[in-house]
Amino acid sequence: MISRRSLFPILAIVLAAWIRMPGVANAVDGSAPGLETATFAGGCFWCMQPAFDHIPGVVATTVGYTGGEKDHPTYEEVSDGGTGHAESIEITFDPKKVTYQQLLSVFWHNVDPTSRDREFCDVGHQYRTAIFFHGADQEAEAKASEKQIEETKPFTEKIVTEIVPATTFWPAEDYHQDYYVKNPVRYKFYRYNCGRDDRLRELWGAASGGH
Repeated sequence: MISRRSLFPILAIVLAAWIRMPGVANAVDGSAPGLETATFAGGCFWCMQPAFDHIPGVVATTVGYTGGEKDHPTYEEVSDGGTGHAESIEITFDPKKVTYQQLLSVFWHNVDPTSRDREFCDVGHQYRTAIFFHGADQEAEAKASEKQIEETKPFTEKIVTEIVPATTFWPAEDYHQDYYVKNPVRYKFYRYNCGRDDRLRELWGAASGGH
């Protein structure tokens, strides 16, 4: 298995070559009228962004860090596990076009919710799965979604995903944003060697996510 940390030294080489592909959600102001925010943690945030980017109604996605104690954490600090943050994705969406419940379904089918403080080949509390709810309505919907998944899941293991209030979200460094677009070969190499898609199919069968 190849963890993402082993790829870190080569990232700087490709920064100057970044060209954003069309069709990918761009960063916008999540406080714009009529838009809402969803925040999830599903292990490697590189792997969570493509799952949401092309959903109609998703206006923007940003990867970053949340759920920790330190202001302005860096990738190195979070990946070392000392800040309490989880690698996360913040999604800005138009609820008239896509519901929070639909986003929750995408989240569940793109993670292993049975693994505590680990997702696939990445180990540590910073790689936990979590739903960071924004307000009472999202909390209720998230808990209802978890109950439904628990009752209908095609596997026997217990779900350990956290459902907790959203805290300050710190966007990750630029080279992490849309990593699968900027570095498609390295992204696919990491994802395949981490065993993410095999495990998702094992858990969810035909309903599994994977990009």
